[in-house]
Amino acid sequence: MITSGNPEQLNERERDILHRVVFNFIQTAIPVGSRYISKHFDSQLSPATIRNVMADLEDLGLLSHPHTSAGRVPTDLGYRFYVDYLMEVQSLSEKDMLQIEQQLTSAADPDSLLRETSKLLGKISKQLSVVSSPHISSGVFEKLELIPISSSRILVVMSIRTGLVKTLMMEVGIELKREYLEQVSRLLNERLSGLTLREIRDTFVERTLDVLDERTGLIRLFIDSVDNLFDDMKDRDKVHISGTQNIIDQPEFIDPKNFRSVIELIENDDIIVHLLEKHEAIDKSFAVTIGSENQDSKAKEYSIVSAMYDLDGVKGRVGIIGPRRMDYAKVIPLVDHVAKLVAKMMRA
Repeated sequence: MITSGNPEQLNERERDILHRVVFNFIQTAIPVGSRYISKHFDSQLSPATIRNVMADLEDLGLLSHPHTSAGRVPTDLGYRFYVDYLMEVQSLSEKDMLQIEQQLTSAADPDSLLRETSKLLGKISKQLSVVSSPHISSGVFEKLELIPISSSRILVVMSIRTGLVKTLMMEVGIELKREYLEQVSRLLNERLSGLTLREIRDTFVERTLDVLDERTGLIRLFIDSVDNLFDDMKDRDKVHISGTQNIIDQPEFIDPKNFRSVIELIENDDIIVHLLEKHEAIDKSFAVTIGSENQDSKAKEYSIVSAMYDLDGVKGRVGIIGPRRMDYAKVIPLVDHVAKLVAKMMRA
């Protein structure tokens, strides 16, 4: 079987026919036969010659042959070879880029921006779109404020250097004067400034050992709440998903089995979060996984295209999930552009 790592493993004729099969199947969802290629692509080759090349590509694991059809369809490896070596990426037009920016500019806050981004991506791509919240644990701590809300509750407002803000309500049990809260805020700001939230979470006890016995127990309360304050596990689970109607309208989901499969995927946020985390583990700004490359069994029939948005170390991801037959040449530049736009707008 061929491996996708070497584009020279196919000759020019094989590459041309593979390209035509994948491209046409993406557009039509109909298996592609040799006569169709001979007739529609101005080919100088006879249907018999094309059929022989298709058989060779099938032997190499790049095409498969559905039992109910004389045509061929791409395998996951065939799609991978197409994406890596044969596809011509389509640039977004200036008009499209302007319309996208105008629609996202109306968002009032970061959460609204991510929600609108998901809706817009789903609408444009006609697939399932997913946008994750930024993982602030890698962000650099700037300052912390403690604001009294009632006689026994305070609001912790923590600012991250990128401009993001995290808030948490804490029950303190006793009334604390504003002056004392300001004193504790100054102490913590002096000791924590310039550290990432992850570093603070891991070293908070050591950095506050000398004030553990302060009379109110506030520092002890901070220690007990360190995971909630300086981690983002809840935020990691926060994803904005849109485009459900779009994806179930795809031809693949006429089959009841496939329809049930996509509904299970849509209704289970944990699976989608897990898939995005796998893309983050690839440690690249951009990632494409196709079918069997997705480790979760419920995602074997799908492709995922995602791009990272980076706010000076605080990262999230913008992605599209769709059938393996998705139009990669359009989806890839769309996701890449939107991720860069989200980063730009969240910094503004």
